[in-house]
Amino acid sequence: MGISQANADDIAELARLLWLDTRHEEPAQQPVDAFAAELAQWWAAHQDSHLAFVARLLRPEIIGMAWVALVPRVPRPGATSRLSADIQSVFVLPEHRGQGIGSALVEAASEHAAQRGSLRVTVHSGRKAVPVYERLGFESSRQLLQRQPDQRADGLPGSGSAAQGGGPA
Repeated sequence: MGISQANADDIAELARLLWLDTRHEEPAQQPVDAFAAELAQWWAAHQDSHLAFVARLLRPEIIGMAWVALVPRVPRPGATSRLSADIQSVFVLPEHRGQGIGSALVEAASEHAAQRGSLRVTVHSGRKAVPVYERLGFESSRQLLQRQPDQRADGLPGSGSAAQGGGPA
């Protein structure tokens, strides 16, 4: 098994894995070929900030993937090239799970982020995968918080944001 950075020639296989990973989610999915065309357009627009790492067996079929989003951070005096990274869409075909492939993909994506100068690497994980990420050195953080887009600061559902005039006066 080999891990490598994906390229434009891998888009159809990446689309297939993303499609398989989310096929039971809402809304109803479009055909994988249509999604591959959309992924190709998205890739062209985001190839500088989002990279995919893939796992292959001896044949060319991709059996797993892990994406890393490299996000520029606001500069600070003396640190004008700040960068954060987020691991996204880690998926291994079910018949190849439990062999360390996902871990190898996450390690490759994390190492790439560190080489690019990322200050931290985050991941938003499902509960089942938390122990895997912890074995790879990820830790829970009380400082990393999230807010649902439709939640107001007072805890009531809201439809606007302060930037759109829907926040406090």
